[in-house]
Amino acid sequence: MSRMEEKPRADVYARITNRIVADLERGVRPWVRPWSTANAAGRITRPLRHNGMPYQGINVVLLWSEAVARGFASSTWMTFKQSLELGGHIRKGESGTIVVYANKVTKTETDDNGDDVERTVPFLRVYTVFCVDQIDDLPEQYYKAGVPSTPPAQRIAHADAFFANTAATIRHGGDKAYFAPSLDLIQMPPFESFRDAESYTATLAHECVHWTAPAHRVNRDLSRYAKDRSERAREELVAELGACFLSADLGIVPELDPRADHASYLASWLEVL
Repeated sequence: MSRMEEKPRADVYARITNRIVADLERGVRPWVRPWSTANAAGRITRPLRHNGMPYQGINVVLLWSEAVARGFASSTWMTFKQSLELGGHIRKGESGTIVVYANKVTKTETDDNGDDVERTVPFLRVYTVFCVDQIDDLPEQYYKAGVPSTPPAQRIAHADAFFANTAATIRHGGDKAYFAPSLDLIQMPPFESFRDAESYTATLAHECVHWTAPAHRVNRDLSRYAKDRSERAREELVAELGACFLSADLGIVPELDPRADHASYLASWLEVL
């Protein structure tokens, strides 16, 4: 990759990182803020594209953070072109929000021996989207207030079914929640020891993200977790984000009370970033 190609990509990473760092420096986890926002109470979801498909990865954090910062109630976002195709008009003076698209392409090149070799090249593209709250004249369905799709009791049952279908070994007992890599199992305190079912589910989601780490799943290296503070912080950040994404997908409002180690985790994540 040439320096000309590297610089725009690095600039994108810097813009995203700086946005998250600014929130963390204020003592705020941007991926948790939507649940404490009054205008979104009861209808949390991952940000959605114009076709109803949810955004993934860092785009979830970026759009949640932007929605809270600017007071948007809608969870749906679209590009300028998509809004036009739907008959919408972005209001004068509205500014968009960046999201990213990352992927890889395979190129065939000739090596020094004259042989054809395939090379995988990662790329990152930035594009701008607008919240439905910024757009007039869209079809009525885009302006309908979001509501929970199922009653609370069924949402919890749905969450239980999700975790059962992961086939993870989940044991209960004691007063600590953790994933034990050597035994490949998740240990949880008894259900009754949690404040409510939502808190239990959010905690289990966090540990299930840790459970995905081993090589036969997604292959995140945890070998230095206990020895390296920065590696531990990085893995905990992955689990924290993953638990919030899962909570949104399952319709669960996660634990909002500050953890005893809240400040130390914020400091360690800032160091990683």
